[in-house]
Amino acid sequence: MSEVLHIITTVIYLLGVPLLVVCLSYKWSFINKVSPMMILYCIGLLVGNIGIFDNLELSVCNWASNIAIPIAIPLMLMSCDFHKWSTRIAVKAFASGVASIVIVIMLGYFIFRPMATDAGISTTDYAKVSGAMIGIYTGGIPNIGPISKAVGLPNNLYLLVTSYDLVATGLYLLFIIFFGKTIFRLLLPPKITTSLDTVKEYVSDDRLPLFGKELWRSSLFAIFVAVVIAAVSYTISLIIPLGNSVAVLILVLTTLSLCMSFVKPVRAIKHSFDLGLYCVYVFCFAIANMVNISELNLIDNIFILYYVTFAIFGSMVLQIVFAKIFKLDGDTVLVSSVALINSPPFVPLVAASLGNRNVILTGIGIGLMGYAIGNYLGIGIYKLLVNICI
Repeated sequence: MSEVLHIITTVIYLLGVPLLVVCLSYKWSFINKVSPMMILYCIGLLVGNIGIFDNLELSVCNWASNIAIPIAIPLMLMSCDFHKWSTRIAVKAFASGVASIVIVIMLGYFIFRPMATDAGISTTDYAKVSGAMIGIYTGGIPNIGPISKAVGLPNNLYLLVTSYDLVATGLYLLFIIFFGKTIFRLLLPPKITTSLDTVKEYVSDDRLPLFGKELWRSSLFAIFVAVVIAAVSYTISLIIPLGNSVAVLILVLTTLSLCMSFVKPVRAIKHSFDLGLYCVYVFCFAIANMVNISELNLIDNIFILYYVTFAIFGSMVLQIVFAKIFKLDGDTVLVSSVALINSPPFVPLVAASLGNRNVILTGIGIGLMGYAIGNYLGIGIYKLLVNICI
């Protein structure tokens, strides 16, 4: 009976704390400025390292992290309206942005590889770090959950990558806000009027969908569809005879979720993206509770900070070069870079600093497409790097 009580208490804790943080973010804007994910990391690390969790609680955290991502992927992808995403300039910006990220991260893999070897990180684990970074910087931090599960990224490296990512992307965002407008408009031509025809708005504008009686039905329907997609994907992953069933699961999940996004009644479900993002928060929170800080070696692994900083700012420079070749305007390239590096929710912030709301839909569309292909790219680049280095 005591074990059952511990399990129930841990589940309530893992689900309740992220829910509380997200709810408070609607009341206190500073939480969104700091990032709910950063706050959850800090809480999880604190609780996980004060010695109150034993093996049973840690096992529950592991189960929570394994379940959250297969539910999050369908919820976040099936609400996206991609079938009208046809603007030529937006497609060019998206393609050049993704190409810049892939090229720079692969280049950085070889530049910082000796430092990874000196830190005692195997070639395979280092390739997993690169694959996770591809996912993060082609749509945002939600991609690291599925990819880390698919490639088997160790928890200590997961926390190192995400922690250093928060530092580097914070510096990048400050640079964009204070200098981005001037630099991008100086180096690239002025904004050309363009927009995506339709991109479903995916971030709720008032309150968490779990509250509000009128949204209960749609929220439960969204979860039901996500669970069905996850169950079908899991079954397929067991049938396909490949060595890494988790990678198969993630890729099948992504594919089925994208297919369901073209089904209008499914795409019209309200706030499914919010629910998916909440699942990602649960995943990150569960992982943070399982990490033993005493086992982390931040100094010896400082090369990861160098690597993520090189990836972020290097891809931005390369994207400007591509923009000159394809004759893209500065505002579109700027929001494209932010959407891919920081994720779509940061697009309105940058659009406000530009004084140009016409780029919001373009930026959100690019970010969502980046999130959609991030799983494929991250796993694919990991496999490529492992094979190259054998």
